[in-house]
Amino acid sequence: MRAKLVDQRARDNRLMKEVYMNRLLELAAKDERIVVLDADLMHSNGTIEFQKAYPERAINVGVQEANMIGIAGGLSATGKVPFCHTFACFASRRALDQVYISIAYAQLNAKIVGTDPGVTAAYNGGTHMPFDDMGVMRSIPTMTIIEPVDNTMVEAILPQIVDLPGPSYIRIDRKNPVHIYEEGSEFTIGKGVVLREGDDVTIFATGIMVAEALDAADILKQQGISAMVVNIFTLKPIDKELVVSCAQRTGAVVTVENHSIINGLGSAVAEVLIENYPVAMERVGVRDLFGEVGDVNYLKRRFGLTASAIVDRVEKVLKKKN
Repeated sequence: MRAKLVDQRARDNRLMKEVYMNRLLELAAKDERIVVLDADLMHSNGTIEFQKAYPERAINVGVQEANMIGIAGGLSATGKVPFCHTFACFASRRALDQVYISIAYAQLNAKIVGTDPGVTAAYNGGTHMPFDDMGVMRSIPTMTIIEPVDNTMVEAILPQIVDLPGPSYIRIDRKNPVHIYEEGSEFTIGKGVVLREGDDVTIFATGIMVAEALDAADILKQQGISAMVVNIFTLKPIDKELVVSCAQRTGAVVTVENHSIINGLGSAVAEVLIENYPVAMERVGVRDLFGEVGDVNYLKRRFGLTASAIVDRVEKVLKKKN
């Protein structure tokens, strides 16, 4: 079954970290190459379950993120498939040189899993709130960047990630995501998913902002505005063909991301369009700011990551278009 939208969007009662780890355990049972590394967050990230099941294939390196990446490089060079886990802020900023040289430059098959992206870091505050992690990773040659939207996508996409050549960065929330896709939906890394057809504007969204984009499309429909909603879950390599075809159809684009507008989804889409099919464009994302402490709903309002903010940007882009 191709990717299909659920009839009613609601919070999943399953934690994403648990769904992710259960699927990884299933894959590890059939593939002895899979090993897990964690930087002293095994309970937080759920990797403790892998350690219980396969103690000889799990390593807690302690609070040594850069060292964890170096170890992963060595494991990959011997034929293992390491999955490295830590908060997204540490996976990107703190371990950057090791990711760049020990993994990417060496063209090793290693997976870096960054949890609590953007405002989902919540009460961990500004120091732990990565608005820049995808931008950091996007600048690394050959890096694949994936942001699963819900638990259905996590279960479907993880088997593809295992044998994906080269370095990969997977950006996931640990908590209860909004259920977007029906069980059994299928996805292809590097290909976006059209969630709703429309003719007036295209809304490209990723991560937790997909639900907000769909809510915004509902509001816009009541205003007589037909919005196409597209889930770009692979930031790199981005689905250039789909981005261009959507722009050609609607003539206006809004990007929506739980990330800085600098070097994230908005930048990636803009690069594609400026070289292939320039159209009116607006971006919804964090505006060159540091994070702060708060619950996710407050932080969404604080940084303009809401359905109403998307509606405002759509109205603005349509004025440009017209």
